[in-house]
Amino acid sequence: MSKKVIILDYGMGNLFNIQRVLNYIGVESEITIDANKILTAERLIIPGVGAFDQAMNNLKGQNLIEPIQEYSKIGRPILGICLGMQLLFSESSEFGLHSGLDLIKGSVLKFEYDKDNTIKIPQIGWNTISKRNDKKHQLLSGIDDGTYYYFIHSYFCKPDNDEDIMATTIYGDTTFCSATHKNNIWGCQFHPERSGEAGVKILKNFINL
Repeated sequence: MSKKVIILDYGMGNLFNIQRVLNYIGVESEITIDANKILTAERLIIPGVGAFDQAMNNLKGQNLIEPIQEYSKIGRPILGICLGMQLLFSESSEFGLHSGLDLIKGSVLKFEYDKDNTIKIPQIGWNTISKRNDKKHQLLSGIDDGTYYYFIHSYFCKPDNDEDIMATTIYGDTTFCSATHKNNIWGCQFHPERSGEAGVKILKNFINL
């Protein structure tokens, strides 16, 4: 697995947890904000934990928005994780309306409480995913419907095009997009790096795309 993998460091991600999993599967990676290294990478991972607007401000302040958008046009694989997946979308309504990277058309919306007010927001813990049966996705190769992954989030992604939904998850009364795919761009709302062997499988699949 001798791929050049870059983990984007913009101050808001589980960088070293992801790197540890990559080391575990025998993949060397580098954590960086260097635009030149990003543009020459064979794989780009955008992690993220926290608020959407702060993340975009950090990317803008570190002059990373254009390199990411340029990288996406090269055609090499990009993986967004949790907040990193949300940043791939056009806009978010978290603490106001904020523009995203616009690599996938769609919005980031907040969970609403279910009719019985039994769910907690944010969603924290294990939940299952269901793959779209009408499409085959390499990132989820070997992953069964009903596999559990670890989530921690108050907002979820809603692609404009249903074809960009790779997997869904139910939380309360909401069925949301828990994994997305468009062309060379993938995203997971859950944390594969915190999801045991099922998460390791996701990262292996990403490296082998």
